[in-house]
Amino acid sequence: MRKILPILIISLFSHMTWGQIVFKENADFKADYLVFEVDREYKADLLVYMVDREYKAKGNEGLWFFTNGDFKANFSVFFVDRNYKADFTVFFVDRDYKARWKNKTKMLELNLPVLD
Repeated sequence: MRKILPILIISLFSHMTWGQIVFKENADFKADYLVFEVDREYKADLLVYMVDREYKAKGNEGLWFFTNGDFKANFSVFFVDRNYKADFTVFFVDRDYKARWKNKTKMLELNLPVLD
């Protein structure tokens, strides 16, 4: 029992810190989601802010941290060249408070990894 308790506690806390850590794939068939970057905010399903630290990528709010290793990521994306090929569209914003889902239907449909 003494050996199981620390493992249980660590696994609970590691799940709590899970956010939107993203890996950018180099091929569409390797990615979990296909994403298209739009040129205007109003066209986007998700407004994304790229955070500079992993711990800041929290919830399903569009706060993304791009990691350099796929094993570190919660999910992977591939940026497609056409809107119709994408699972959802993103627009990169310049402030963290602007990050959010604009299309709530897509949010529920895609079920991106989130902080519980």
